[in-house]
Amino acid sequence: MNRDLILRENLALQRTTLANQTTLLAFLRTSLYFSLAGLSLENLLKIEQHRIVEIIMFSISLFILIYGIANYIVHKNKIKKSYGHVGNYKDEYESKS
Repeated sequence: MNRDLILRENLALQRTTLANQTTLLAFLRTSLYFSLAGLSLENLLKIEQHRIVEIIMFSISLFILIYGIANYIVHKNKIKKSYGHVGNYKDEYESKS
């Protein structure tokens, strides 16, 4: 069995894991930006309905956070399942013949 190919597959899965973590951090950063915008709107807006805008911003922030965490978990499980396929490409090929 070609060990270089197995190493490449492992490194590709590690890069995918790091990309998944980076994506989670991007969702977290975006969620925090919306929370900060919701907090600062009270001082910026001198209108009667600024509470409604704040609630909308906090709701968007919470939705982005929950979606980001769910996305991370789903992709983490898919990556974990992919580790089982590293190196057994030859076995799968021979079983089909």
